[in-house]
Amino acid sequence: MAAETHAAHAVDLAPVVILLGSAVLAVPLFKKIGFGSVLGYLAAGLVIGPFGFRVFTEPSAILHVAELGVVMFLFIVGLEMQPSRLWSMRKEIFGLGLAQVGICILLLSWVGVALGYPAQTSLIAGTGFVLTSTAIVMQMLQERGDLAKPRGQKMVSILLFEDLAIVPLLALVAFLAPGGGEVTISERLIGVAIGLGCILGLVLAGRYLLNPIFRVLAAARAREVMTAASLLLVLGAAWWMQLGGLSTAMGAFLAGVLLSESSYRHELEADIEPFRGVLLGLLFLAVGMSLDLNVVVANWQVIAISVVAFTLLKAAGVYGVARLFRAGHREAIERTVLMTQGGEFAFVLYAAALAVGLIDPEGSAMLTAIIIVSMLMTPLFVLIHDRLMPEVEVDASGVETPHDARGTALLIGFGRFGQVVSQPLLARGYTITLIDNDPDMIRAAADFGFKVWYGDGARLDILHA
Repeated sequence: MAAETHAAHAVDLAPVVILLGSAVLAVPLFKKIGFGSVLGYLAAGLVIGPFGFRVFTEPSAILHVAELGVVMFLFIVGLEMQPSRLWSMRKEIFGLGLAQVGICILLLSWVGVALGYPAQTSLIAGTGFVLTSTAIVMQMLQERGDLAKPRGQKMVSILLFEDLAIVPLLALVAFLAPGGGEVTISERLIGVAIGLGCILGLVLAGRYLLNPIFRVLAAARAREVMTAASLLLVLGAAWWMQLGGLSTAMGAFLAGVLLSESSYRHELEADIEPFRGVLLGLLFLAVGMSLDLNVVVANWQVIAISVVAFTLLKAAGVYGVARLFRAGHREAIERTVLMTQGGEFAFVLYAAALAVGLIDPEGSAMLTAIIIVSMLMTPLFVLIHDRLMPEVEVDASGVETPHDARGTALLIGFGRFGQVVSQPLLARGYTITLIDNDPDMIRAAADFGFKVWYGDGARLDILHA
């Protein structure tokens, strides 16, 4: 009797074990054969989902949780974007990003019209495909080592603009809905004011509250509390922006930017990184599970034509804008290959359109299938691109390296001994990165003009960060 009672209240671990096991098996296998980790996650999700072994029958529940991976990823990206650096990228974000989104919307909106669908439905369908998958592109850039390179930063700028664009696009869905035009201008202005107020509140909190709070937490020397505070910061910023009707990912990114020059930046990045990786993998698994094979089979001709048309037209738009902004042919081709798929924000846009009656349930399922198929194709496109256009190796024969080249020193601990060691390094012209886990020492060093980062030098993840 007791055993039965215990079994009734025990947590069913089988789905969790299968979920993790499928990823552990599929991802290394797909990377081994050159398909990349993203396609491995998607394939594993398809196998264990409703149209495979039916271990999971409601992937939407997993998808809602896993979308936090994108939120945490953008927080980490924000940590790398100091305000001065972000300001220097304003032309790429609002120039390159606006040009690509605008031109691609104009091109893709005609696909639905050509297939006989109403203009409003066609506009929403095409616009959803324009929004590139932040998760896939970021993962690909990170795996290829291009995230910090100029070509990678341009793609990040476009993704950031697309994240900002989801707000007016959702407003467009509400306006196009039956009766949506009846919303008054004053109501729209109130919505805009609420959104701007949320942004201002987050900026003020980041500027005046976060550093003192983390200083108190660091003094407690409880690592688990710092980890909990890091999660609270990311999720709290996302929730706050959601209250204002804005993107959760935008809130996380803004929080990261506000802390990009904080002494606690590396500690925060190291604490969030494991959660980011697991949740992004879970997101790809859920996307693979969400592919409704019944809809694909019943409407395979329309879906096939739409995927091909959307992909080709978006590729033309991405390549054309890249060349217009003076990117080389190789860079434009690489950007085209990485950014021709639809993304996870399309699911948000289509769900909103379904809720207000702009598209019906079958149409929503077809559009979702089109986006998922395009996401599945991206790793294959990248594989073909890398085979046909391998990275050009620079011939360094006969080139002499500089005689006075110097590296950067990493100094862990800035107590009395660390201060003594730093003096001859500085005198010889070395630039030093300083790490210490004593908040009082960090503040004291700042008074003398030293920038010391907070972090535990014994942690490998801190050193990587």
